[in-house]
Amino acid sequence: MFETTPTRGSSVIYSSGATGSPDLRFLHYNDVYHISGGSQDPVGGAARFVSLANHYREAPEFASLPRLLTFFSGDSFNPSLESSVTKGRHMVPILNKIKTDVACLGNHDLDFGVEQFMYLAKQCKFPWLCANVVDPAVGGPIGKLKGTHLLKNNGVKVGVIGLVEREWLDTINTLPPNLQYSDAVETAKELIPQLRADGAEIIIVVSHQREPNDVRLAQETPEGLIDIILGGHDHHYAHQIINSCHVIRSGCDFKQLSYIEVRKKTKDNSIPGWHFDIIRRDITKEIPEDPETVQIVEKLSSGLRAKLEQPIGFTSVPLDAKFTTVRTRESNIGNFVCDLMRYYYSADCAIMAAGTIRGDQIYPKGVLKVLDIVSCFPFEDPVVVIKVSGAKIIEALENGLSKVPALEGRFPQVSNIFLTYDPSREPGSRITSCKIGREEIIPDKKYTCSTRGYMAKGKDGFTALSRGDGAEEIVDEENGVLISMIVRQYFLSLKVLGKWRRGGRIRDLFRGLKRDKAGEGELEGSAADESNGEDNELSDDESDDVEFDVDALHAGPGDHSEDEFQEPEEFRSRDLIKRAGLNPLGLSHRRGRNLLKKFR
Repeated sequence: MFETTPTRGSSVIYSSGATGSPDLRFLHYNDVYHISGGSQDPVGGAARFVSLANHYREAPEFASLPRLLTFFSGDSFNPSLESSVTKGRHMVPILNKIKTDVACLGNHDLDFGVEQFMYLAKQCKFPWLCANVVDPAVGGPIGKLKGTHLLKNNGVKVGVIGLVEREWLDTINTLPPNLQYSDAVETAKELIPQLRADGAEIIIVVSHQREPNDVRLAQETPEGLIDIILGGHDHHYAHQIINSCHVIRSGCDFKQLSYIEVRKKTKDNSIPGWHFDIIRRDITKEIPEDPETVQIVEKLSSGLRAKLEQPIGFTSVPLDAKFTTVRTRESNIGNFVCDLMRYYYSADCAIMAAGTIRGDQIYPKGVLKVLDIVSCFPFEDPVVVIKVSGAKIIEALENGLSKVPALEGRFPQVSNIFLTYDPSREPGSRITSCKIGREEIIPDKKYTCSTRGYMAKGKDGFTALSRGDGAEEIVDEENGVLISMIVRQYFLSLKVLGKWRRGGRIRDLFRGLKRDKAGEGELEGSAADESNGEDNELSDDESDDVEFDVDALHAGPGDHSEDEFQEPEEFRSRDLIKRAGLNPLGLSHRRGRNLLKKFR
């Protein structure tokens, strides 16, 4: 029944040439965050995803075949717009609706703490696995999880082991103390023989680690120890065969899945091993939505929709938030947001890990909605300001560049930093030149830097920005402001400036940034006129007739060369924002979140 001529949105990834009915059937997916579908194919969405899973489970052409086993490779409870409210609870009915059989723990599944994950995992109708992170306090794997699991299907015992990489432990804000990490290769060598002894005829690894680590796992384990690795953590689709082991990752965000048929090489097992036939399915508009899942999604999202659909700004160019862009090179949305982070606090520079940007799409030219902002920047840690030496800034940037060309979230998006680097050099020594503004960075000079609170804690390898490494806190997390709030305040300031007469003090809000953007041709309409000194203040009576995008931001192509750079005129955002009735720097993190709810 293997589809040799698949339909639109379907492609044969690997065909073994084996014939006859399969002995086993698998469905694999990983890294799912947004339950609602998008507007461009593959649209994704939980309702269409469930519908396609049910097709492989229940369609007449599959009725005589073995029951479908469904594997998930982690990351579902965060980050997303919904999770900022539900703390991951909204995903439980979706994962159960997909009829997941086994899951591997992902790093974002722990974003709300181990106790919250344990609460969510108990509601799931399947086990979560993590064999190589042990918590001595519970005497076993973190979160009291299992390390391995044995399934039986169509008379075949299927052994499953969950493995994760060391690196993602550094990306989690809150973890129990004294965790013990064991190398994935060594853990596989230790535990898989016991699965074999328990009767497992086929071994599946469900992993949550970058592709190079899955490749290493296949390379450094004996041939035949592992039959297939179903990976996650990366957000792209990939397949390769390493040491006779298939290594797969199945896209992300309910936009792709893998359907796999598995056949014994010989029915009498005289030749050990398995044939795998693999189909990639993209979740496209043509796939009907599952009605029951539509109701689940509708119930979860209806309370937020009206407020989130409100327009907040306008972009005259597409904003590229694709992971393949923001995690490998300069991007216009990265430049825009980092500029706002820097101007908001009048800092010397800004550094933001590209993993902060979660949209993974190109936002088209036109209206930006509240939903776009808070879903693209869903994290709850605020922007902070630290004072660090030039040497530490270079060290932080080297960390951000250390994994290139891998699509790592630590890749740096910056403001007022001009650097060149050579990816062929050894990690830690890739930067060939670096300036802050017009000047070469001075290693022993102190600079103020806007960054995420997460990074200032040394997460994701950014230890150079932490207090433990000598960073001085200027604005701490208690007094910081969410990125999504800063972006929304910026657009609100444009709306205020273009529609209401409130005196000269408000007109200075973000004026330095607007002046620079206008000078670079990145503002449209009356915003550019105003930045050139023309008075376009409107009376209250006139304001109702002005379109929302009167001060539209052109977020630009992201090419800030040294020649184009103009030193901004310093302004005092603290007083200006306070006078404008917006969010002052003294606003606590908790109050900032409450204000964010008010804006929603």
